Amino acid sequence: MKKKRYISSENVFQMVDIVLLVLLVLIILIPVLTVVMTSFVSQAEIARRGSFIIIPEKFDFTAYNMLWKTRRNILRAYGNTLFRVGVGTSLQMLMTIAFAYGLSRRNLKGRTLITGYVVLTMLFSGGMIPKFLVIKSLGLIDSRWAMILPGLIGTWNMLVMRNFFMAIPESMEEAAIIDGANNVQILTQIVLPLSKATIATIALFYAVGHWNAWFDSMLYINTTSKLPMQNLLRNVITAASGIADLGMAGVEVEAPPPTQAMQAATIVISTLPIICVYPFIQKYFVKGVMVGSVKG
Repeated sequence: MKKKRYISSENVFQMVDIVLLVLLVLIILIPVLTVVMTSFVSQAEIARRGSFIIIPEKFDFTAYNMLWKTRRNILRAYGNTLFRVGVGTSLQMLMTIAFAYGLSRRNLKGRTLITGYVVLTMLFSGGMIPKFLVIKSLGLIDSRWAMILPGLIGTWNMLVMRNFFMAIPESMEEAAIIDGANNVQILTQIVLPLSKATIATIALFYAVGHWNAWFDSMLYINTTSKLPMQNLLRNVITAASGIADLGMAGVEVEAPPPTQAMQAATIVISTLPIICVYPFIQKYFVKGVMVGSVKG
């Protein structure tokens, strides 16, 4: 007599979970695949099949050839982006660590008042126009520093780092003080080595924020040669002026690619570096979820 096999509730849950995850992966991958494949589509195929193409009939590299001919402007935009990411992230980390360490000192007079003032800035701000007037009065209009200096400290990141610093046992710092260490030595030789995961996570958040930012440079930068890659991408996607920004006005080809292919190719070029780097830094995003739970 054969025994009846019953499907447990756990197996049903796993099957449903797998199906939902596969559907979620498809929902994420199909738009990405569509953009990549559209960059290889010719004008004739766009006219015949429409703009939603997952697998092109024939791969056309005209869009990438045009981008290659204008590589000087694209590399310049990449240089502006790398300058913003490198210098901006370094200065933000320096200011954030210094401010967070100061507020984490329990013997700091007025620490509660200063912390309350910092939290207040998370709830209220002057707005876009007052900020623009301040930057203009400082002479930062059309300067790369306008994209870096106004946001040197991320309030939330600073508070997270402050809470992590406060969680370090006081006994370690007291032992260092007995050995004759000053505050700078305590910070550099004790606090920072114990906070590597937090520092790496917050630095990553700052870097990704700078890489994706475009709105502030649109407001403060007037010279095309100073625009980062994201603004160049925006111009290509939203307006015909983006073609001039890429320097394509004098580029001649036998059969120019469709606008959709140019836009898709520019998106691929601008996102390729971060896609290549992300698998190596993804673990820090996971750690970043846990950093905020440290009690202070």
